[in-house]
Formats: sequence, C-alpha cells, structure tokens
Amino acid sequence: MQTADIQRRWLEFFGTRGHTVVPSASLVSDDPTLLFTVAGMVPFVPYLTGVVPAPYPRATSVQKCIRTNDIEEVGKTPRHGTFFQMNGNFSFGDYFKEGAIGYAWELLTTAQSDGGLGFQEKDLWVTVYKDDDEAIALWKKIAGLPEERIQRLDMDTNYWSTGQPGPAGPCSEIFFDRGPAYGVDGGPATDDDRYVEIWNLVFMQYLRGEGTGKNDFEILGELPNKNIDTGMGMERVAFLTQGVENMYEIDQVRPVLDAAAAMSGRRYGADHDDDVRMRVIADHVRSSLMLMTDGVAPGNEGRGYILRRLLRRSIRAMRLLGVDAPSFEVLFAASRDAMSSAYPEITEHYDRVSRIALGEEEAFLRTLAAGTTILDLAVAETTAAGASTLPGDTVFQLHDTFGFPLDLTLEMAEENGLTVDRAEFDRLMAEQRTRAKADAKSKKGALADLSVYGEFRAAGETAFLGYDELQAETTVLGILVGGQSVPVAHAGDIAEVILAETTLYAESGGQDSDEGAIVGNGFDLEVLDVQKPVKGLISHTVQVRSGEVHVGDAATTQVDPVYRRSATQAHSATHVIHAALRQTLGHDAHQSGSYNKAGYMRLDFSWNQALSPATRSEIEEISNIAVRDNLPVSTRVMALDEAKSLGAMALFGEKYGDTVRVVDIGGPWSRELCAGTHVGASAEIGMISLVSESSVGSTNRRVEALVGLEAFREFAAERALVQQLTSSLKTPRDQLAERIADLSAQLKAAEKTIAQYESARLTERVPALVAAASPLGAYTVVAENLGTLGSADDVRMLATSVRGRLTETAAVVVLAAEVAGKATVIVATTASARDAGAKAGALARAASGVLGGGGGGKDDLAQGGGADPSAIPAAIEAVLAELRR
Repeated sequence: MQTADIQRRWLEFFGTRGHTVVPSASLVSDDPTLLFTVAGMVPFVPYLTGVVPAPYPRATSVQKCIRTNDIEEVGKTPRHGTFFQMNGNFSFGDYFKEGAIGYAWELLTTAQSDGGLGFQEKDLWVTVYKDDDEAIALWKKIAGLPEERIQRLDMDTNYWSTGQPGPAGPCSEIFFDRGPAYGVDGGPATDDDRYVEIWNLVFMQYLRGEGTGKNDFEILGELPNKNIDTGMGMERVAFLTQGVENMYEIDQVRPVLDAAAAMSGRRYGADHDDDVRMRVIADHVRSSLMLMTDGVAPGNEGRGYILRRLLRRSIRAMRLLGVDAPSFEVLFAASRDAMSSAYPEITEHYDRVSRIALGEEEAFLRTLAAGTTILDLAVAETTAAGASTLPGDTVFQLHDTFGFPLDLTLEMAEENGLTVDRAEFDRLMAEQRTRAKADAKSKKGALADLSVYGEFRAAGETAFLGYDELQAETTVLGILVGGQSVPVAHAGDIAEVILAETTLYAESGGQDSDEGAIVGNGFDLEVLDVQKPVKGLISHTVQVRSGEVHVGDAATTQVDPVYRRSATQAHSATHVIHAALRQTLGHDAHQSGSYNKAGYMRLDFSWNQALSPATRSEIEEISNIAVRDNLPVSTRVMALDEAKSLGAMALFGEKYGDTVRVVDIGGPWSRELCAGTHVGASAEIGMISLVSESSVGSTNRRVEALVGLEAFREFAAERALVQQLTSSLKTPRDQLAERIADLSAQLKAAEKTIAQYESARLTERVPALVAAASPLGAYTVVAENLGTLGSADDVRMLATSVRGRLTETAAVVVLAAEVAGKATVIVATTASARDAGAKAGALARAASGVLGGGGGGKDDLAQGGGADPSAIPAAIEAVLAELRR
C-alpha cells in the first residue's frame, strides 16, 4: 500500500464519519514557543485546551511534522525520522473513549479491499494507563482483545499533559508485533523494537495542577468537556504495510536512498555504516525539501539553523560515501518525485527550493575547503609544539563558527596521528546548549500563559474596525497585569487591555502595530503595543497615563492618524517593491519576509546574488513610476481557493483561513493576500527611496527603503550634503564625483609616499639592531624594545630583515613594540637556531603570557601580544629565560 493511499484512506474514513477534514498546517508553527510543528495536535492545541472555541465538533488531518531532538538516531533505528506525517482524529467535547477506540480498531482491522488498513487482529497489542479500567473494558468489548494483549503501564509512558497546569489524561497506545525474528516475547512493556507503536489515543478528561515533573502533579478534577486527540504514525504504518524493514525504505523515502547508492557506487545492505549514511541522506533531504517548500531558508539561527544542519549532514554523509562532488541536484529531484503526489505544492515551488539547496551545497563545499585549511594549520601547530591532541576550543570553533563537522575533524586528526580533546569540546558544547536552553526558557517564560486569554476568547472574536475608522466606541472586556487577570489598572500601570472592538491594528503580516490611545470616562491609556496572543483575540499593551480603568468600562479607541497614514504608505510600498522585484528579476524573486512601519520598510526575497547598482536603480524607478501613475488600490474578501485562482500571492510564513483579504495595486500587477492597512491609490504612497540592499543568508537578499516624508527627508539631507561639498571643494555639482575621485587618488599617492618613507626609515634601523646581537648560550640573540610603531607589519619587517643578516648563525630575533596602545612581539629564528631547539611559536607564547594576551605561529616566525605595553621588558626577559634553559 503506497503512503499516499494510506493518507487517502485515512481522510476518507474519518471524513465519512462526520469529521471535518483539515488540511495540514505549515511546518512553521504558529506557537511562539515552537520552531516547527512537532506533532499532529499542534494546530488544534487552542481548541483542545479551550483557549479558542473549536469551530467544529470533530476533525481529522494528516499533519506534516518536524522533530530534530533525536537527530543522532536517524538512520540507526527503523522508526526515527526528522520529517514525518501524523494522521490524527480529534473530538472537541463530542465522542470520547468508546468512539476513539472503535474508530481506531475499525480502520486498522478492516480489510484493504474494503477501505481499511488490513492489519491482522492477532498482531496488535495495546497499552493503557495502569488505573484506566474504563479503557481496558472498552478494548475487551470493542476489539475482543484478550487480557494478555492489554498491558497496564505507568504515568511516564501512558499519561499525557502539556507539562503545565491544564488539560491532562490517560492514553492508550496500539502496537504491531513484528514477530519473534525481531526481538523478545513479552509485549510492548519490554520496550523492544519488535513491537512498533503505530497509534496513540489520548483521552483528555482531567484538569491537572502544578508539578515539577512528568508525573508528580495533582489531578484537580474532571474537565467539563472531554476531548480526544489521536495520532497514527504514517511512516510506521507504511513500512509495515509495504513489507519493508524501516521507514527509510518506504516509497516516499527509498528513491533518495537509491540515488545516493547509485552516485556512490555502493550497495545498500552491504555495509552497516554505509547503510546508516544512506538513510541519513534520504531522511534529511526529504525533511529539507519539505521545510523549504514551506518557506524556511537556511540561516544561522532558529529554523534556518536546523535546516542548514540537515543539509550539511547530508553533504557530510555523501562525502563519507566517497562523493565529494555536488549531489543535491540528483537527490532533491528524487525526493520531489517521491513526495509530490501527496504534496503537489512541492512541484510548484521546486525551482526556488532547488536553487536554494544547490546554493547552500556550493557554499558548504567551500566551507569544507576553508575549514580543512584552518584544520591543517591547527594540526601543524599542534605537531610543531610536540603535542598529540588538538585543543578542544579549536575544534569547537571549527564546529560552531565554520560549521565544520566534528566527525570530519576526528577523521582528519586521526589521519595525522592526533586525538581531539573531546572533554573540552563537549564542555563548550554543553555550555552552548545551556545558553540556548536558558534563552528558549526565558522567551517561553516571557509569554503569558495563553490559558489566561481563554475566557476572553470564549466571548467571541475581537472585531477590527480599523480598515474604515480610526476611532470607535467599545467596551473593556478584560485587563491583565503581570499575566494575571485583574478587575482594574491604576495610573502608572503597564497592562494588557482586551476590548470588544478596536480600530488599532495588531502587529501581523509584517506590519508593526498602530500607535494611539484608549480613553474613557476618567482614564487615559497610551497604547504601547497591539498583538494577537491567540487566534481571533486582540490585546492592547498600554500604560495608564491617568485615572483608573475597570473591566466593563466604556472606552474609545483612537489611532494616531499621522502614524497610520505613514504606516499604510510603507505597507503599500512593500507590495509595490515586491512587484517591481518580480518584474525585474523574474518570479523566482519571491518574498520570504517583510517588516514595515511608519516611513520605513524592508523586504527579504529569495535570491542568491547581490543586485547590481543598475538593477537597484531599475527597481526603484519602477516603484516610483507605479506611484506616479496613481494605480488603483482595492481590497476584496473571498475564499482562499478563489484568491489563489486569481493569482493572488500567498506569502511564506503567513497563515490563512478559508476566507482571505486580497489587496490589488494596479489590478494583477500586484495581487497579494494581505490583512494589513493600505493607501487608497498608489500616488498616496509618496516617494520611495531604496536605501540598502544586503545579504541575509546564502539564498536570501534584503532591500530596505524609506517611504513618503521619510524618503523626502533623506533626499533633503543628501542635497544639503552635496551643497556642502560643492561649497567646500569649490566644484560644480556635475563635476563633484570627478573631483572627489581626484582627491582620493591624490590621497592614496600621498599615503604610498609616506609608507615608502616610513619603510626606508625602518630599514635604517636594521644595521644597529644587527650590531646589538649578543651571544646567549648556543644562540645569537637580538632582543629589543622598539618603542612605538605604526603596525605589527613594521615589527615583522624589522625582525625578518635582521634575521636575514644573521642567517649564518643560530640567531633568535625578539622585537617588541607598542602598536595602537597594545604590545606586539615578533620572534624570528634561523635554521641553525631551530636545529638547536629554538621554536618561534613557543617563544612568542611565553612573551604573550607576560603581556596578558595570546600568541603563536610557526617555528621560524611567530607573533604574540597583549594589552599591557608596560610589560614589554618583562616579556622580552621571559623569552630570554626560555632560551637559557
């Protein structure tokens, strides 16, 4: 049974049983505490927890998911994958345990010829929470399972909660027994790979209290509305029904594995380590394809970092298979062909995805080359110092800064007869993880517990009236101070205010929130921020400037009209520049992010090279011509499918409901799904000044522009600067560029002359330094404090020049100087001195230790330094002491 067929059967089964079929949400989660959608239930959490009223009594979905917490296990077990599909059915106060168990058993055991999944009843086991007698009785009643195939397990495996006060309840898991060839008898309780969990039924029936762990919380009572959340692992069911050994061999994954095998010339199944590498490639390429299709781009933090890690692990695995040449063109095409029948949008976005993947591969292959150079130098320095272990901080820097894989470092170190200080590396990695966890925890803690918004959202959605009005009468529905609901906020308080209606725009779609006020009888609130903490609810963060505001008070929202006008100009300018980009560069230049506020906008777009000055000017001109032509701006509300059929652009990272707002500027020239505020016609945007174009990753660029009055002010400032230059240089404006170029050339010539003079002056010091050479044991030593010099290069030039005059002796030259307020030391040695045991790198480190800095280099020439120039005499003495040994 093909994976796409399992998906079809699932949706048809539950769809014909009264469940609303909900399309998969994006892999980019709406939940601010999650990078990705990590489980099938994630899009339904607001409904399951009661924060947002469920729009349907029961639902079903096949949800795309990404989890990377077990990334090191990928390829090693039959079931660990970073991308997976979770088939779920959900009940929101409708059916409960009996319905969930009945549906699961019916779908699993119905013959494939009758639309089911065709599992044999004798191969299925279930686990239940140890005290859930009700579930046990239902399994016996509905499925006829004997007592020995129902196992009671503890809270740590068969009890669900969010980890904080809220809904909780027991769960029941269904396992498939692969048979004695795969492990020991004893059922799922043995925790053996023989028994594969395929479906988890969560019965949300209790309200849990505070607790510090997974199973040490208090049950406060039963929920008024009991919910069902189930999840069946698509890939697990696929590999069982397709008769293969693991999820990497199913129809949606195996083609990539086969492509990797063909490119490497190695046979899958012949070598365990190679098999693991091929599975890693197959998994990671598929995950990367799905992430990029959903708009994620490689980067150095957050989602982008996870994607980049997946891509780089794939490249590394191909390298270990003996493939050093680019491989993504073949691998990603194989994954596209395997996945597009289930997800047609892959084909639609594949040109963009492929370009990003190939660009990232090219960049990382360059990184590997650069990292190899850095590693070679570290190996040489370690060997020269007589050590056998690469420092852990060097290995960490290669891994953290350059993205150089640890296993490649280990391999290359071993080839050179070295080991790696893993203890130090692991310590630095642990520190980094601790910092990351602390950062994530602080971000999570900074958000108010979303359940506090539940009672307000239950009263209905906040009506946004700001498209047509800047002022509206409303009622205060709730007040939060410090994340807690309170009846009143006093003068000076920072509070969140929930209103029945508002004209103040909440930050979304790249547009910053409105500025303004909320006033009423006896109170005046300054609006600091406006957000949507949960779907359908708008919260206003305010400072109480005067008076007291109470829940139930009548209030008036007031948008700052000047700010709103400038904000609408900036948002409309964002659409105009996006259209101009696509007109100039083609449809591959797709928006990947934006931000706009009064007078300013920035737009990120998929492109892998810098824009030329001519292209920037063309985009700016097209944008301003659109303003000049006063194109009509219109907004319409329609069904999402209708909007897409009209060519409206749905932007990556944005979430859309069934009904959407379409903004046209000049008809189809710019047609986007957008809930932001806009001008009435393009001439109202005013001037657009493109002030910056830069890189935001290997596959994305960013343009920034000033809009309206801010653009005029920028031009006025530049005009004043030009006038000042024409006056100072006594040059007409049309000759200003040529005049400045001439002055620059003259300055460079003067600097060159000065440099030549300084070089000659330094050279004159060489004879005196040579004459100062004196014997010290087996060496001839020149050790001098040169005073203050212009650069470390000056010190180095003198040291090498002096050494050049002493090549016939075992000479050690130690020169130090104050450069830019800091101490610099250069040590140079002749061949005879090195033969006698003098190593420049070791001597430079000895000097640096006294100077409070660091140093090193090769045996013949090395540099050190520190922050304390007054310690130069002591640093020179430290070198001499080393030579006396």
